[in-house]
Amino acid sequence: MTALWVALLVAAVGSYLTKLAGLSLPESVLAHPRVQRVAAFLPVAMLAALVAVQLVDGGGRYAVDWRVLVGVAAAVVALLLRRGFLVVFLTAIAVTALLRLLT
Repeated sequence: MTALWVALLVAAVGSYLTKLAGLSLPESVLAHPRVQRVAAFLPVAMLAALVAVQLVDGGGRYAVDWRVLVGVAAAVVALLLRRGFLVVFLTAIAVTALLRLLT
């Protein structure tokens, strides 16, 4: 088994355990105001992480692709329109993919 498959397996198990941990929490923990405040920032943090990964190439240098920036701008518009995270995420993906297809 190559290192890539080991990393993939570890990531899959980690994702599953994270999801299981969230489902196993009692309602009293999820209803706590601090947890609610942190959960409100998760979509923004996820979007920032996706942007950071796209802006850096393999050598650690900035690699700005204008199509990705337009996709991020579309996601920001969706966020300002108070859409859900999935809609924001899919908007960014669709706009970026369409621009890559057309150019």
